[in-house]
Amino acid sequence: MGLHIVNEANKCLQCKKPLCSMHCPVTTSIPQVIALFKEGKIMEAGEILFENNPLSLVCSIVCDHEAQCLGNCIMNRKNNPVRFCDIERFISDFYLDRMEFIKKPRKNIMVAVIGGGPAGMTVAIKMIKEGYDVTIFDERNSIGGVLQYGIPDFRLPKSLMKRYYDKMEEIGIKIRNNTAVGGALEIKDLFRDGYKAVFVGTGVWRAKTLGIAGESLPNVHFSVDYLANPDGHKLGEKVAIIGMGNAAMDVARTALRRGSRSVKLYARSKRVAANSVEVESAKYEGAEFIFGKAIDSITYDGPVFKTAIFDEENNVIGYEKDLDYVEADSTIISVSNGPKNKLVLTTDGLKASDKGLLIVDENCMTTVEGVFAAGDVVLGSKTVVNAVSQAKVAVEGMLRYLEDLEAKAE
Repeated sequence: MGLHIVNEANKCLQCKKPLCSMHCPVTTSIPQVIALFKEGKIMEAGEILFENNPLSLVCSIVCDHEAQCLGNCIMNRKNNPVRFCDIERFISDFYLDRMEFIKKPRKNIMVAVIGGGPAGMTVAIKMIKEGYDVTIFDERNSIGGVLQYGIPDFRLPKSLMKRYYDKMEEIGIKIRNNTAVGGALEIKDLFRDGYKAVFVGTGVWRAKTLGIAGESLPNVHFSVDYLANPDGHKLGEKVAIIGMGNAAMDVARTALRRGSRSVKLYARSKRVAANSVEVESAKYEGAEFIFGKAIDSITYDGPVFKTAIFDEENNVIGYEKDLDYVEADSTIISVSNGPKNKLVLTTDGLKASDKGLLIVDENCMTTVEGVFAAGDVVLGSKTVVNAVSQAKVAVEGMLRYLEDLEAKAE
């Protein structure tokens, strides 16, 4: 691995206008990091990565690199792009357990983070570094959100999330698991107990339904539930997956690893929403892709489809008369997720869009003063790095807000 990383670093041309950085959602200083690495300054390179993106190690693994740094490297003209993701992973992995985390003097001001996913983790790390006391409230057994409960272990090792958990506790972040704010505790209780600002990063954990007959049958599941706990599902040998997004790829690959022999993914159109690497991985591992099938209903025996009719430009212009009855032991719906609404229902003045996404201003403050939000609960289902990027904006907004509060109190 070490030699491979060195070879990749040596390919970098140190472009004056690095397209790799420009197409990174968090604008990682890629040429600078590579230059430091080549000088043997791994800790310095790791510090730059972590300061810019506390989840750099995660992003080096799960980002869609083909659409970002890798896909925009100038060396693509020679079909030999720099695999910065591999360099970033090597440096960030080396740095995480060795870092010296220096915090500003303690301010004795408490900040609450609701939801310990990518956005919440980013906010917690950055706010404690600024001297604030940070507590994460998470409704599950462990923080991580989609990193822990939505991405399979074979793509993102759970041991990595344990390292982050330990590091966050080590630097002083308090973590209160199995606590759903919006239930016994509400946001108003956090302010009552002395928290001066609240960040919401609760993600999107409500499965989108199709509104078709059969969705409540015992052999039908939603991808968000299956990926959160594959052990709790017995899918059988034949599995049908409705949808072709990244989550659907994870479902397919997980099902195949757990003994299902026939895993087929269905889509109405001829387009695939997942990124190319995930698609190729799923195909290589045995998943089948079937296009032109619009779901009509689901039975105990499997899904029922309408077969699409396409024009010359592959647009759906109608459907065949006869329905297609597919045999499957289990059907998994993987079309999209939305946010749960318990915070909106229990917090006066907290407003959401018609899709349930929290409404925020340019500082990521919601419609309730002192309550900020970022990540999927604002953007909808996006990538980890998009959540980190918006969380950094929220941190700046929270800092300005808290500084104003301090100034008014003096």
